[in-house]
Amino acid sequence: MTTSTSTTTAAGFRAITAAVATAKGEPFAIRQARIRAPKGDEVLVRVVATGLCHTDLIVRDQYYPVPLPAVLGHEGAGVVEETGPAVKDLKVGDHVVLTYGACGYCASCSGGHGAYCQHFFGLNFGGGDLEGRNAIEDDEGRPLHDHFFAQSSFASFAIARENNAIKVPRDAPLELLGPLGCGIQTGAGGRHQLVEGAAGQQLREPRRGRGRP
Repeated sequence: MTTSTSTTTAAGFRAITAAVATAKGEPFAIRQARIRAPKGDEVLVRVVATGLCHTDLIVRDQYYPVPLPAVLGHEGAGVVEETGPAVKDLKVGDHVVLTYGACGYCASCSGGHGAYCQHFFGLNFGGGDLEGRNAIEDDEGRPLHDHFFAQSSFASFAIARENNAIKVPRDAPLELLGPLGCGIQTGAGGRHQLVEGAAGQQLREPRRGRGRP
């Protein structure tokens, strides 16, 4: 998916284009929508490219209980366009890869295990933020479920938190980096956690990703 031109609308919302999962088993629908400005430690990212993962399809087909209609997508890469007032390190113009959401303060996160965050389901599959609010609405002002994997990158712009927007070098090809936030880190994590190897040894890694039934 490539980006489209965006304009700021009333009440601080920005016009965007999104691929919306409208109903179980239905094709994604390209719709005009709008997204609010970032708050707190959030960043607004102009999505340069996003991957399509099997998990997006099984959520669209309702094997996972994510409410519809929803803006899915969880392999986004892009450029920071705006930052919330609590953002510390990221700046407008930074190139980032988006990954899953973790709260950053529970026992699992504090121990360095964000993938086991005690709020993981709500942050990634709840259809909104932890308070049930949405960042995206349709062109008639009706909320669309979002915050999928804390990003909803099937859109020209996405809201993420600073802790799941990973800065990358500006000369890195954003159109190729999206899967770093999902399938590539899944495979790399398995390699580092389960397989011991010595320097110089080769490893053949099968293709893998999240969410395979």
